[in-house]
Amino acid sequence: MQFDNEFSVAKPIDEVWATMLDLERVVPAVPDAKVLDRTSDKSVTAEIKIRLGSMSMNYSGPAEIVEQDDAAHRAVLKARAKEAGGQGNAEASVEIQLSEAGGGTAAKLRSDVIVTGKAAQMGEGIIAAVTEAMIKQFAENLGKM
Repeated sequence: MQFDNEFSVAKPIDEVWATMLDLERVVPAVPDAKVLDRTSDKSVTAEIKIRLGSMSMNYSGPAEIVEQDDAAHRAVLKARAKEAGGQGNAEASVEIQLSEAGGGTAAKLRSDVIVTGKAAQMGEGIIAAVTEAMIKQFAENLGKM
């Protein structure tokens, strides 16, 4: 599944860029996500709790910045996670593109997500709605940082 999202933050682009590249700060801005371990400057092991309808699942695994262009304010983050106690897996590739917008920053996210197991049975509509809500909350949290 592919998702395209946009949001604005009332902060200067360089400040938002630095935050987006600091996985120990940005991962917890995602609802119900936390960093378990920092494995390098550009990678962490993270955990996230996802609620889809009446189901709740915990996923954990590595997340890393695999591409970074400071001049263009563009980065690609890849994450792989396994469902705790289940058979499901999730993989995501997220392209982040920042641009100046007035006195703040506009962010575009293009996410490619592959989900297997129980979560995949919920259907794309529910997954998309949950993803949209998570990104909206993420943007609000980022703006407060």
